[in-house]
Amino acid sequence: MRGGGVRATLGSIVFSAELLVVFLATLVAFGLKAVEPVTAFVAGGILCVLMVAVIPVLRFRWGLICGWALQGVIVATGIVMPQMFVVGGLFLIMWIYCMVVGARIDREKSRRLEAGES
Repeated sequence: MRGGGVRATLGSIVFSAELLVVFLATLVAFGLKAVEPVTAFVAGGILCVLMVAVIPVLRFRWGLICGWALQGVIVATGIVMPQMFVVGGLFLIMWIYCMVVGARIDREKSRRLEAGES
């Protein structure tokens, strides 16, 4: 089933901005020696790759589920770096807002198309 539309577009915008933040948080974790360097770069790299991989599939229901899971993982990185609870939480709030508003816009757009309106 396709989710597509505005919700997928808004989700990809959030993930694109969050990707930069996760990359920078990886460098901060390394710089502050919060974890071993290999752990910081491998975990941060995997998280960045997963985010890049999810962006184009957000138009599918399973892609949105993966997006929600990744949001949870990003917030959970606060276990290692407590600042990420705040940063990840802010992005989670943006994600929730975009999913709710995007779904509403998509429903309205679909309703108008079915009614034959422009």
